[in-house]
Amino acid sequence: MIVTDRLSLLPLRVEYAGPMAKVLSDPDLYTFTGGEPPTVEALEARYRRQLAGPGKPDEQWLNWVIQHDEELIGYVQATITGGTAEIAWVVGAGWQGRGFAKEAAQGLVTWLRAQNVRRIVAHIHPDHTASAAVAAGVGLARTAVLEDGEYLWSTADPA
Repeated sequence: MIVTDRLSLLPLRVEYAGPMAKVLSDPDLYTFTGGEPPTVEALEARYRRQLAGPGKPDEQWLNWVIQHDEELIGYVQATITGGTAEIAWVVGAGWQGRGFAKEAAQGLVTWLRAQNVRRIVAHIHPDHTASAAVAAGVGLARTAVLEDGEYLWSTADPA
């Protein structure tokens, strides 16, 4: 578990699918990422896949749900390959605008640094100003690299 001032990042469990389906039920959450709100069954299947991992010895999938005042409000995740972690975050519509995404992402970045991750990256849609603000707030800078319609944001690689 990762703990911040207001949040607990709980390691993913299949039984979180029910409450998380409610958190992820607003279609507006998918404006920049595509897709649609998942059913409980679809989330259970996704969580099982995520918990099983990538099946590659050089890659890790790490996933947490975000808890605030005993309520699940979103998730953060990291895919680690070598010394690089690609991170993502989603906070449910009802909890946006209160700094939860930045706090959760910062907690994740701090934890990753403690695990000796050297470089942290994220892919963000050019029009997603809220996610861009979160990325900048946790020390990522937008690069000129555009992949699949999203900019690569990155920390400096202290190689």
